[in-house]
Formats: sequence, structure tokens, C-alpha cells
Amino acid sequence: MFSALDISTSALVAQRTRLDVISSNLANMSTTRNEQGEAVPYTPRYVTFEADNRVSTPAGGQGVRVASVEYARVEPNMKHMPGHPDANADGMVAYPNIDMTTEFVDALEATRAYEANIGVIEITKDLGQRTLQILA
Repeated sequence: MFSALDISTSALVAQRTRLDVISSNLANMSTTRNEQGEAVPYTPRYVTFEADNRVSTPAGGQGVRVASVEYARVEPNMKHMPGHPDANADGMVAYPNIDMTTEFVDALEATRAYEANIGVIEITKDLGQRTLQILA
């Protein structure tokens, strides 16, 4: 029973990281400068999961963990804005190539996975309580 809780908890942590990355992407959709103040647009990120062998069940179930947070290899969106302080010689400004719809769908998927794992935890907890009632 505890291993089932551990597996669901590992998934909750992984999905929370995914939601953090999605939030960062959405928050920086219009960011045209990097942390050093250079005119380099924000680079979108994405999370990669992998099986976590440290969290497992006797039946063969495994947990999940964040393998890495990667930078997307996409070209920036160029917009013609000659008056912008970050415009190049042609009047083009580089913006992050982030699709809001894709990010919202990913956020919805992560939220649903989070909710599903909360449901598994609730059911596991209920099964444990009912088992104790039967034994008592």
C-alpha cells in the first residue's frame, strides 16, 4: 500500500515540475532579453520524464521522475517593430516561439494527471482504512 502512495507522490512531484515549466513559458512569452540584459529572447523549456526504479511495487509498478528540463530548439518569432529598443538593423524583434494554445493544453493535461494521482492516493488511503476496519 505504501509503495502505491510513493508512486503517486512521485507523479505529483513530476507533474508539479511540468506545471512550473509551463508557467514559466507562458510568463515569458513576450520576453526579448535574457538574464544578462542582452537582446536574446527567452528560450522555451519542456520537461522529460523517466521511470524511477527507486519507487516500485512488488507487482512491477514504477514511479516517475523528471529526467531533465530541456530547452526547445526553435527559432524565435520575428516581428517587424522598428521603434522597439531590441529591434535589429532591419527593424525586426525576436520574440520567444511559444504557442499559447499548446502550453494551455499541456497545462490541462498535467493538471488532469495531477488530479488522477490525487484520486489514486485517496483510494489507497480508503482501502487502508477499510482493511483496518475489517481487521479490528
